[in-house]
Amino acid sequence: MPRIIVERTFEAPFTQQELDAVEARMAPCLDLYDVRWIRSYWSSDRLRMICEYEAADIASVRNVQHEAEARFERAWAADVLGEP
Repeated sequence: MPRIIVERTFEAPFTQQELDAVEARMAPCLDLYDVRWIRSYWSSDRLRMICEYEAADIASVRNVQHEAEARFERAWAADVLGEP
């Protein structure tokens, strides 16, 4: 299944409480659209975040983001370096 990368930026440092709220809204959407979260990276200043998902297509991941009200700038398909 393709890997999808989602890029996010925040005007103020994103807090753990804000992240927990987004994750709670996102959980049912992931199942609904058959999307699997793999991992996320937060910048040290918590102003940027990269999230990696596995999904059939980018549209599925975008739908999850919109329904969970998770702001993002870009979503794009990626190939993992080093995987066959």
